[in-house]
Amino acid sequence: MNWFIRFLTSSIGQKLIMSLTGLFLISFLAVHLLGNLQLLAGDEGEAFNKYAYFMTNNPLIKITSYGLYAFILLHTIQGIILWKTNRDARGGSDYAVGTATASFSSRHMAALGTIILVFLIIHMGQFWFKMKMGWVSMIEYADYDHPVKNLYEPVEAAFTNPIFVVFYVASMVVIGLHLSHGFQSAFQTLGLNHKKYTPLIKTVGIAYSILVPLGFAIIPIWMFLKDTMNL
Repeated sequence: MNWFIRFLTSSIGQKLIMSLTGLFLISFLAVHLLGNLQLLAGDEGEAFNKYAYFMTNNPLIKITSYGLYAFILLHTIQGIILWKTNRDARGGSDYAVGTATASFSSRHMAALGTIILVFLIIHMGQFWFKMKMGWVSMIEYADYDHPVKNLYEPVEAAFTNPIFVVFYVASMVVIGLHLSHGFQSAFQTLGLNHKKYTPLIKTVGIAYSILVPLGFAIIPIWMFLKDTMNL
């Protein structure tokens, strides 16, 4: 058991944890986006509320959500540890010889990660915390024999605020930059490098880092325009 702990706390082990938790969170983003796209159904939130009810009452998904919270925390902690380790190895400097050829995302992964963490705290406070505290109204649907939480209501309220919409969209840009490096880096750390497959992984990573954040960004923009222009 000691060897396993030593491995996990080693540089290689820490990078492995970052890669595995990162890939899990990348997968979660795609699933989360599919659910959030229900907000665009144009049915006053019925599809989204039913989706949210299913997600919050399915035992398997509830267990998975606890794993998600743990992975976010672990990914954050490991990111900070690796950033500090690399910074100390460079003599306290955030830059080193050779970083000029690195991408913007790879040079600023720690800063981008910090911004994302701030976004997550605000995002969860705005929606998840209100849901857990019961600070949302209930709504009834004909095909349900009981009322469900109207989670569409706080989302709509948030996305009619231009300041929050700008903040949300800007955060999606940051997430896209973080993903553009993190996607390929995760596969590289796992040793999945091959002259035949690496270009494909890089292409998929770039496409993912653009399309998924774009999908999230479209939601508040559309809801804001729908409210202000009565679309």
